[in-house]
Amino acid sequence: MTLDDEHIYTPTELNREVRMHIEMGFPRILLEAEISNLSKPPSGHLYFSLKDQKAQIRCALFRSSASRLSIQPENGMKVLARGRISLYEPRGDFQMIVDSLTDAGEGLLLKQFEELKKKLESEGLFDPALKQALPAYPLRITVITSPGGAAVRDILHILERRWPLAQIRIYPASVQGLEAPRDLLTALRAANEHGWADTIIIGRGGGSLEDLAAFNDESLARAVFASTIPVISAVGHETDFSICDFVADLRAPTPSAAAELATPDQAALKQAFARFKRQLRGRIRSQFERVSQRLDNLTHRLQRCHPARQVELQSQQLERQRTALFRSARQQLLAKVGQLDALSRRLNLHDPRRKLPELSRRLQEAGQALNRLALAGVQQRRRQLADLLRTLNAVSPLETIARGYAVVTLEPAGKVVTSVTQTHTGERITTQLSDGRLTSRVESIDDKTLDAG
Repeated sequence: MTLDDEHIYTPTELNREVRMHIEMGFPRILLEAEISNLSKPPSGHLYFSLKDQKAQIRCALFRSSASRLSIQPENGMKVLARGRISLYEPRGDFQMIVDSLTDAGEGLLLKQFEELKKKLESEGLFDPALKQALPAYPLRITVITSPGGAAVRDILHILERRWPLAQIRIYPASVQGLEAPRDLLTALRAANEHGWADTIIIGRGGGSLEDLAAFNDESLARAVFASTIPVISAVGHETDFSICDFVADLRAPTPSAAAELATPDQAALKQAFARFKRQLRGRIRSQFERVSQRLDNLTHRLQRCHPARQVELQSQQLERQRTALFRSARQQLLAKVGQLDALSRRLNLHDPRRKLPELSRRLQEAGQALNRLALAGVQQRRRQLADLLRTLNAVSPLETIARGYAVVTLEPAGKVVTSVTQTHTGERITTQLSDGRLTSRVESIDDKTLDAG
């Protein structure tokens, strides 16, 4: 391979490709180690190393994530870091971008949380298709939380402000400590057994992962999933997540938000009702105007169709038709009189008595002309017949026969014999003379050609 066949990298290209490979090859990870070389610049970002006895890795925790930490990082503190592996391209430094830090003591809880989350998700408890829809206008709401906490005060205050029509029933339960999972489970089961509520809110205010451990209990999670009443989970602050959040029908980022998500806003509904009221009035007014207009039309039609009005209209129409009939009859009568006069004039012109003398004269002239034509025709036919007789006598064999000649024919065919070769001895022949016929039989034949020889 020559140098021309190889790709020549720049440091920027190489670091970029290495970073892409590292980030694609390593998903988000959990790393348990000790903090060292902690730096807190004015930008709010945190830079440090995480080390064990044999190795270390540079880490960066940016300001947006640092502001959400529940612990104060210090050098020598053993922590559980969550984040992704990357490469800082300008210097080519291998590093970890940290999203969150928890005390290493919380690491076991976090591990258990992840394992339970994976287990329940594989069983379908997080399936959105199985979640129940919340009632749009709840009338009875059950709140399961600590009766002395800030969460219940926030929920009650918002419910009173947004939807005072709803009745509230509090099922007190511990939300922190060893007894909390059992208390919460008992309260949830009691709420379902009583069947009083149409919405359940379960939750508490914010805290550490250990403080929220009760809401990561598997039995409680399965009870929330099995609840026949829709459940809103409101555990911790907006950045906190619990197993209850995933199995509940709806997750609220805070208890206050749960109260808002569970109820409609009466102020918005009042505005909507006012708008609907205006629209309804407008539609009623429009409908009233249309009905009023239709009533006017029907009244007008009724007046036109009233029997008295109909009789009047029929009388007027009858009068018009009578007048039209008289006018039409008079016009037709005048027309017929005119036609009769014209026909009388034509009849007078063609009166036979006036034409009889003329026709008699013409008939007499025609008879005279016919007699002349007939006489001329007879004379002409006589002349033609005389000519034909002369012509016939000139070509007729009878004249020849009268001079002593005869015409011989064979019997019975009647074929004229012009040569002795046409006859045989014993045959009958007929001889035509001027005054009749002779029938004879050939006795002998003399060939004149032999005599001549």
